[in-house]
Amino acid sequence: MLAGSAAALPVLLATAGCRSSQLFAGPDPLAGRPPLSPDVITLQAVIAAEQAMIRLYQAALDSGLRMRIVPGLLAQHRQHLGRLQARLVVPAGTVVPAAHASPVTAFPGTASPGTASPGTGAGRVTVARLRAAERASAATLVRRLATAEPSLAQLFASIAASDATHAVALGG
Repeated sequence: MLAGSAAALPVLLATAGCRSSQLFAGPDPLAGRPPLSPDVITLQAVIAAEQAMIRLYQAALDSGLRMRIVPGLLAQHRQHLGRLQARLVVPAGTVVPAAHASPVTAFPGTASPGTASPGTGAGRVTVARLRAAERASAATLVRRLATAEPSLAQLFASIAASDATHAVALGG
């Protein structure tokens, strides 16, 4: 009986000449999935940027950068990514738009690992490049604080502080 009632609702609304949004408060339940909230979109962009940072650190290790601190900083970025991903809740079946940050180039002054960057060889990641990426990441996260919900802003601030510390630890 309940299944029949649910199936009959669209037919009833169509014959009555009204939309379901006229009968219910809130989003139209028959209009499909609601769009992603601005916080979800922001969180996706920050996750993409953190993934790019991880790829940059991995490329640094793969290119032979020999600093004892690099593996520890990479591990911290993986922890950041885990915390960010734990906050992301996207309903099943939702079409997730492409990431808002491109791989590794999400940070000004950096190029993707397979391309030459000023002052570096092709595919080689320098300490200066890591430092610039950390500074850019911290600055971007701080800019996002004003529009993020409080608990998300707190997480962004924590990661920004960590990134700023990484820049200092890398000699900046």
